[in-house]
Amino acid sequence: MKKLLKTAAIYAFSAIALGVFDREFTKWNNFTGLTPLSYLHVHFFVLGMFLYLILALFAKDSGLKENKQFKIFFIIHNIALPWTVVMMLVRGILMVEQVTLAKGIDTLLSTFSGLGHLGITVGLVFLFIALFKVFCPKAEKKA
Repeated sequence: MKKLLKTAAIYAFSAIALGVFDREFTKWNNFTGLTPLSYLHVHFFVLGMFLYLILALFAKDSGLKENKQFKIFFIIHNIALPWTVVMMLVRGILMVEQVTLAKGIDTLLSTFSGLGHLGITVGLVFLFIALFKVFCPKAEKKA
């Protein structure tokens, strides 16, 4: 449980820092409007902090932490979520700086961002498998 709470705290403070970065960076560059920077802190708050706080409650009195699928989820999710946010950060900085990208570079950034989102999805599949195994075990058949 302590590991889940620490993970939630890391995402919370990272989300706050990203929110401040968004506000100050766009203000510094006299940029108005929405960019991917506008959504960074929400991604870390919801898919990071809130998710891990809720999972800590689920894990308190269950075998969730010891579940193999949950361990796989934890690893995949903690790679994919920061990966996705970094890609959004890069895309947002380039938008604010009004950098015109070559088509190939633009496609590459979109592909990397998509891989991060795919990783989050795969991680969530493992999470749901773990939740079902721990909280809805199949009844044992009597011989």
